[in-house]
Amino acid sequence: MKKRFDLEDLDCANCAAKMEAAINKLEGVNKATVSFINQKFTIDAEDDRFDEIIDLCQKEMNKVEPDCRILR
Repeated sequence: MKKRFDLEDLDCANCAAKMEAAINKLEGVNKATVSFINQKFTIDAEDDRFDEIIDLCQKEMNKVEPDCRILR
């Protein structure tokens, strides 16, 4: 399943790159992009675990930038 989400409080392009790298290492993620310019998060991940994977992505993002949120 592929979806695009808005992001809130993503403050740094370098942080976006770190988030993207960490998320792409998660099991079940086929491809993810984090765009600082557009404040968007796009992910292609396993359908049957999609909600669980999004929760894991949020945790990875918060390790880099604690205030950043995925708007669902």
